[in-house]
Amino acid sequence: MKQQAQLKSSLLLILAAFIWGFAFVAQRQGMEHTGPFTFNAVRFVLGAVSLLPLIWIMDRKSGQTKAQLRGSFKSASIYGVCTGLILFIGASLQQIGLMYTTAGKAAFVTGLYIVIVPFFGLFLKQRLGVNSGIGAVLAVIGLYLLCMTNDLTLGKGDLYELVGALFWSVHILMIDRFSRRTDGLKLSLVQIMTCSVLSFIAAFSTEKVELSGLSDALIPLLYGGICSVGIAYTLQIVGQKNAHPTQAAIILSLETVFAAIGGYLLLDEVLGVRAGIGCMFMLVGMIVPQLPPLRRRVNTTIGKRSA
Repeated sequence: MKQQAQLKSSLLLILAAFIWGFAFVAQRQGMEHTGPFTFNAVRFVLGAVSLLPLIWIMDRKSGQTKAQLRGSFKSASIYGVCTGLILFIGASLQQIGLMYTTAGKAAFVTGLYIVIVPFFGLFLKQRLGVNSGIGAVLAVIGLYLLCMTNDLTLGKGDLYELVGALFWSVHILMIDRFSRRTDGLKLSLVQIMTCSVLSFIAAFSTEKVELSGLSDALIPLLYGGICSVGIAYTLQIVGQKNAHPTQAAIILSLETVFAAIGGYLLLDEVLGVRAGIGCMFMLVGMIVPQLPPLRRRVNTTIGKRSA
């Protein structure tokens, strides 16, 4: 049963990664017609609306009393506001970064959360393995090859995505902890609504919100709202219930591969040789932390030879 639950979680997380990968393409296309905060505000509203019928159906099937339902929503609200704040920061940095870099590069830099999550785990008194250290080194090399210009400066868009990766790492750790304590769908709804409200505040404060721009960006908004937000973030929360946070991070990092494919197929984005090599380093750096611990392998081999 446990293996079946883990397999189900992995499949849900892979589907979320696929949706998010192609969402980078939709988000970049949307930026041609509207500002980053406006785009996020509207797509997160669409995501919240798409969740309401599902939550209503699940609540009716649960057989809970009104008092119990109010209690579950109150619990989800507390956790959802916290994760929604981090989601707003991460999503805003990602969207702004897409104004200055390609969908593929943005996804690969964002995918560094797979390396950052184990390091943040140190603050939670989790041990950092040899694999994570090696993975970090490889990822940094890849980041240099992918993003650094000839004058040794980091591109503006890449820098936004890099800082955003820090917040996505925090978001994964928070979801891992909170999704086990409250209703996943309600948690998803509250965090999405929180992010939308904050995005609207930022949009009306810093951007010119025009209906014509929103109309031109309708398809990217629908995909980014209903699929990327409403479906994928819920899949993440449900999938992480039976997955270790680091395991979830490596699966979700597959969005980088899907984004590169989507950028090539839909936006004619082609990475150069140097950038391609950098992507390979980063991909290996993301995978190494998930392999069987190297130190344990070495100790086992030495033990066998001694015997």
